[in-house]
Amino acid sequence: MIGFKVTTPDNLEIRFQYYSEEAPVTSRAFQSILPFSRTFFHARISGQEIWIDDVPGLDIIQENASIFTKPGEVVIGPSKPARVKTSTCFGIYYGEGKGLDACNIFAIVLESDRQKLIELGNRIWKYGALELKVSSL
Repeated sequence: MIGFKVTTPDNLEIRFQYYSEEAPVTSRAFQSILPFSRTFFHARISGQEIWIDDVPGLDIIQENASIFTKPGEVVIGPSKPARVKTSTCFGIYYGEGKGLDACNIFAIVLESDRQKLIELGNRIWKYGALELKVSSL
């Protein structure tokens, strides 16, 4: 299990590597729901992040969870404990940010694709929502 990619409507691909050691349960569960397409939005409060709040359901525990992320990291809300406010959320931080509740940090953009991710984040911030495909590498 290596990772996944995000593809834009104009076929720009951005690749991500799983944190297989730090978040093995989350990485395997996420891999099992690929591929999917969703309309991604820019975050309003949590910083330089593109996100969705309707990720396909995952029955996962908190693992490598935090509200603090590094640029390029990918998060998904755990379903347990039930009080978690982010249980249906999936986000990709392209710059500085801080989540509203703990999410599982389970992947990071490949260094060679970091600039493409920044450009995608800025595109969604400036021009609005965009449908993206998320699929296996």
